[in-house]
Amino acid sequence: MTLLTVGTQAPDFTLPDQNGKMVNLRNSLGKWTLIYFYPKALTPGCTTQACDLRDGKAELAKRGVVVLGISPDKSDLLKKFEEKEGLNFTLLGDADHKVADAYGTWQQKSMYGKTYMGMARVTYLLDGAGAIKQVWPKVDAKNHFADVVAWLDAQK
Repeated sequence: MTLLTVGTQAPDFTLPDQNGKMVNLRNSLGKWTLIYFYPKALTPGCTTQACDLRDGKAELAKRGVVVLGISPDKSDLLKKFEEKEGLNFTLLGDADHKVADAYGTWQQKSMYGKTYMGMARVTYLLDGAGAIKQVWPKVDAKNHFADVVAWLDAQK
């Protein structure tokens, strides 16, 4: 599956959050929306990335950006992730990976010589109308916040 491109409209979706509440993308629009796809809650790289965004949330909010994290995890694991790491943004569970398929982030991966399908670490930034304005196809988990802010600031 190929990633979506800048200028296209982001596919709408409804997914359960870390509290089991259903969240609809279209109802969340109106501000910049950062949708970041990550492989698995409570794993080292995903924790690094989530904490980087957590620590930068106030700066993102100043720029009018809402953060949505999407993984194939169920709500109960997402809740543990939120509580353990003090996360301050919405985590969504895409257990059947239909949203990941629509966004091109459910991809063939390989580890230790074995191939499997899994979530790629990809981020999309949407404008208030849901148009894709930027895509980060290979996110650096340690510098994700800085990369997003640098792009936003370059648009001024």
